[in-house]
Amino acid sequence: MTQTRRLAAILAADVAGYSRLMGADEEGTLDRLKALRRELVDPKIAERHGRIAKTTGDGVLVEFASVVDAVRCAVEMQQAIAERNTGISADTRIELRIGINLGDVIVEGDDLYGDGVNIAARIEALAEAGGVFVSNMVHVHVRDRLPFDFQDMGEQQFKNIARPVRVYRVRDVRAAESPPVPAPLALPLPDKPSIAVLPFANMSGDPEQEYFVDGVVEEIITAISRLPWLFVIARNSSFAYKSKSPDLRQVGRELGVRYVLEGSVRKAGRRVRITGQLIDTTTGAHIWADHFDGALDDIFDLQDQIASSVAGAIEPKLRQSEIDRASRKPTESCDAYDLYLRALAEFHKLTAEGGDQAPRLLRQALELDPSYAPAASLVGWCCVYQRAQGWGSPSDAEIEESVSLAKGAIETGRNDPDALWMAGWTIGGVAGEHARAAEVIERALALNPNSAHAWMAKGWIGSYLDRSQVAIDAAQRAMRLSPLDPLGYLFKLTLARGHLLDGKYEESMAWVDRSLREQPRFRPTILHKVALCGYLGRLEESREWVRRLLDQTIAGYIARTARFNSGRPRDLMVEGFRMAGVPER
Repeated sequence: MTQTRRLAAILAADVAGYSRLMGADEEGTLDRLKALRRELVDPKIAERHGRIAKTTGDGVLVEFASVVDAVRCAVEMQQAIAERNTGISADTRIELRIGINLGDVIVEGDDLYGDGVNIAARIEALAEAGGVFVSNMVHVHVRDRLPFDFQDMGEQQFKNIARPVRVYRVRDVRAAESPPVPAPLALPLPDKPSIAVLPFANMSGDPEQEYFVDGVVEEIITAISRLPWLFVIARNSSFAYKSKSPDLRQVGRELGVRYVLEGSVRKAGRRVRITGQLIDTTTGAHIWADHFDGALDDIFDLQDQIASSVAGAIEPKLRQSEIDRASRKPTESCDAYDLYLRALAEFHKLTAEGGDQAPRLLRQALELDPSYAPAASLVGWCCVYQRAQGWGSPSDAEIEESVSLAKGAIETGRNDPDALWMAGWTIGGVAGEHARAAEVIERALALNPNSAHAWMAKGWIGSYLDRSQVAIDAAQRAMRLSPLDPLGYLFKLTLARGHLLDGKYEESMAWVDRSLREQPRFRPTILHKVALCGYLGRLEESREWVRRLLDQTIAGYIARTARFNSGRPRDLMVEGFRMAGVPER
């Protein structure tokens, strides 16, 4: 028989739970399936110019010359089947899973073969009951031609298919192009950032992995629930959306949340990949997306690792999104939380103007709410930065105020990890109470072990205590939790300080240089650059950096850091300065 090749859109469909249906009622299932084919499926395929190439007991393979016709046919079939199933119990209703691919096929008589067909069948196996999944090739051709939304489910590795295939879910196929229904009343947003973690899609094709997928989501919910500034929807409410693909803006309205975290889990052998994306439900904007890989050797340990990584990664993204929102809000309508966020935005600019503006905003916040511990703690951290950057010398009264506010925040914010680590940084970096600072930061980490910033603070204070391994381990943990953090330059400088304490000057310099690339204006990093140039004998290079420090002298450095920097950590810096040619006075 002659074989030919052609490009075609292939639709593969089968009945979800067919074996269960046949086991419960073989004759009744066959009768209902034949009626469905005769009355709905076959006429709809003919209407959209499809050709049935092959049928099995519970499935059908259809060829279309137009990929647009193929997707329209799939969506219309699923809509019609959903309507047909109205009033029928879930145990007896017939529902299809559909996968569509666009590719080269081999035609032999009426039959079809080749990777184009195999991929369609593999995609169909991923789809949930009532769902339509399509390949990237299909998505590229129809995304601007059809009024449907598509959810990126990531790359999938299929058996006997050489390259991974990116797969998309057609969202809300049951609602697409149907008459609009009145939207339910939206729940009001709470007075702090709010998030729901939806059940992740099990993309492994293995129902046995469902418990692992649900376990990952539950661990993520537990991890982010430790953030007191975040309102987290309980697991039972989030899991009401399991096995559904709802419109995320609708989820935001129904649950009263600004943010939604969704994702998928795909297993291949003993490896697993978790993908996640954070979405603002008020705008539909994607705030963050990433994936995490691991081995299934210890499932519970892997769940913990993934939850920790996701929580650590989304926290700074959520915070930045909130800062952006507060910055757009009229000043006269700002509450203490909004003023705190605006102060954070000014603080992160690392400019003298921002350094002046941030404490002013924080004092306004404290006038509105004197017990607002994060604002009180951030005042002290601003004082640390003002001194570190040389933006004038804080007066004794300002220093005492910042230390007093920090100690007050330790009491009023006993269960707020952000307030605690910033307060710890202040009493260590301003008052030199490093042992007390370390205790406070440990409490912050007990409350939220996924706080990258608390780990950074632990490493920084550890370096003042001459504990190099504490500094190195804590900084590495911070970077692993939040690899793209706005304060990443501090993570790297903390790591550099740890290596400097160990006498590993080349490694320390490598981290200093990475820190400078992220934030070239941070004066402490430049100071470490100069000291390391001295230890490494790079005197020509050191002269350029010494010029940037303008009036820096060794005596001035000692005097300015006397309250919080002493012993071997200070002596190492001073010796490096001398070798680099920094003037004594």
